[in-house]
Amino acid sequence: MTSDQLVAAPETALPSLRGAVAGLPAYVPGRRSAGMDIAALASNESHYEPLPAAAAAVAAAAGTMNRYPDCAAVELRERLALHVGVTAGEVAVGPGSVGVLQQIITGLCDAGDEVVFAWRSFEAYPILVELAGARPVRVPLDGSEGHDLEAMAAAVTGRTKVILLCTPNNPTGVPISHGRLEAFLQSVRSDVLVVIDEAYVEYADAGSGPDSLALYRRYPNVCILRTFSKAYGLAGLRVGYAITTAAIAEGLRRTALPFGVSALAQKAATASLDAGEEMAARVSLVKQERARMAAELEAQGWALQPSQGNFLWIRADGQLLATLMEAFEAAGIMVRAYQGDGVRITVADPASNDRVLRLLETHAPLATS
Repeated sequence: MTSDQLVAAPETALPSLRGAVAGLPAYVPGRRSAGMDIAALASNESHYEPLPAAAAAVAAAAGTMNRYPDCAAVELRERLALHVGVTAGEVAVGPGSVGVLQQIITGLCDAGDEVVFAWRSFEAYPILVELAGARPVRVPLDGSEGHDLEAMAAAVTGRTKVILLCTPNNPTGVPISHGRLEAFLQSVRSDVLVVIDEAYVEYADAGSGPDSLALYRRYPNVCILRTFSKAYGLAGLRVGYAITTAAIAEGLRRTALPFGVSALAQKAATASLDAGEEMAARVSLVKQERARMAAELEAQGWALQPSQGNFLWIRADGQLLATLMEAFEAAGIMVRAYQGDGVRITVADPASNDRVLRLLETHAPLATS
């Protein structure tokens, strides 16, 4: 091309974002504590210090941070495979379960393809879908704040590539029973990947949700998504994983950001799996506090669905939601508001939980009726 064939760009032209990116809503993380008297209950993170084994592993690995991590995360994948009873080839890791989910959507969806999920559910779902150029298909929750699986099955079309099922659901805490999920899988085309997002599975009571590994072994289009950010207390290190067929897992590894999971995160996650009993003891304390809070709130007149996560959900909109958020703000308690839907409160230490109970008592239906 000669110089006289070059077309000069307008002087005012500047680089611009893709339309899909420019129109994306920003993911809103839970607010951070700015003072010692603030109860930070907006993010569903562990309120315990890291497991000693994980902290020791990070300290030991800190001297190697000048080196790149194992891009294939072989040691961690092999340990995860042993932990869940699959092969290492069926495991893919990423920077948190949300990072693995981005790999899933990137790997399976072309522009215009559809991803079906319940709403309200994890706030990152529509963002990741739209970022990939795919179309998010939101299906309203049922009257019990859970997945309306019949409506979700009806929403599947020829363009559907992925279905996201969050169990227990974030932010409502409602799980999907094993029987309902299996019936759903029987009704879905085998070429649609069904992602069972189990970020909070460690907090769920036995039998409340699905046996996802059994379903995975029976239905090859099932993908299980889990994280170390919640019960294992590694939210700051960002490591999650998927269990899926070897072919899909290989594709996820190819779509992953190179070296996306740090060496420190890999070592901490591996050590955490070896400290399962201590992690389970901490989870038990959270479940005890969850049950205590739920019982007191129900006695105050709040209508709650049984939560299987490390949080409680209060349905509220309009003036009630505005009133509650003003009260929480004034009391120095950070919780997560979802405009038009409700408020999610992370279960923390007993003292922080007591602050929540005292505040909600003054605004409870029985107190204001």
